Amino acid sequence: MSAATPAPARGSRTSVEIASQPVCWRQAAETLPAHTAALPRRGERVAVVGCGTSWFMAQSYAALRENSGHGETDAFAASEFPRGRRYDRILAITRSGTTTEVLDLLGRVQGTVPTGAISADPATPVMGLADAVAVLDFADEESVVQTRFATTALALLRAHLEREGSRPIGLRTVAQAAQDAERAVTQPLPADLVGAEQFTFLGTDWTYGLALEAGLKMREAAGAWTEAYPAMEYRHGPISITGPGRVAWVFGALPEGLAGDIDRVGGRLTAGSQDAAGDLDPLADLIRAQRLAVAIAESRGYDPDRPRNLTRSVVLEH
Repeated sequence: MSAATPAPARGSRTSVEIASQPVCWRQAAETLPAHTAALPRRGERVAVVGCGTSWFMAQSYAALRENSGHGETDAFAASEFPRGRRYDRILAITRSGTTTEVLDLLGRVQGTVPTGAISADPATPVMGLADAVAVLDFADEESVVQTRFATTALALLRAHLEREGSRPIGLRTVAQAAQDAERAVTQPLPADLVGAEQFTFLGTDWTYGLALEAGLKMREAAGAWTEAYPAMEYRHGPISITGPGRVAWVFGALPEGLAGDIDRVGGRLTAGSQDAAGDLDPLADLIRAQRLAVAIAESRGYDPDRPRNLTRSVVLEH
């Protein structure tokens, strides 16, 4: 068994925000009644939009909502929203409340379809463009790289499904996920993960969005070589990249036979559902990937609080 990298001391601002997620998830669930005006109603046909991390959270929520029987739910990058397609409601996820593509879409549909938003800042343009906004200011971040706001937005949406009594079979409660998050924040990371050359993140159904997000976190914070795919697609090509020194990380249930396939090509499997981390809620397992991104960044001499080529919000000139 490989040596482990201890949980980091309070160093970078990003690490501090990552560690605060269990508290933020519980607060999201506790304050849910104050935010429901912005959230979809049962039976509505809904489009959820965002950019970057927010888009991946939108994908996870869309799968959870539809599987809960709440209604047809699609997720789009805000720039790719299909013009002319009709929805009963559009929900935007935007940490900053200033992202150009999200604001452009909300402005274009204003007055023609009910809209809601989840944001971290009540003093931003999204407040005047969406019909209702759930403001999660307690989960706002100083960091450029999103961690706790994104997961707290998804925790809020999961809590909303719970309140409606339609949590998908097998999905843990937000309270249980927060308990798992406490373990994910403190448990040592295997040292061989920090030194790995390449990562392929895999997910199924709602956890595919988490896989996409894990890959993005590693690229943003550490400049790492990462890819992400639906788990059952892994054997349809992506497995060719796996080998010694390379990691396949599975969020949620491990498809039958996949462990053997990864072992056969010499890859390293990690999965929150079965390895040393214990049986973690997939959202809590994402915390491990966030922590790993910071650890790799620091091992390479990068500052995770100041990622290369990135700003906190993308605001385009018209």
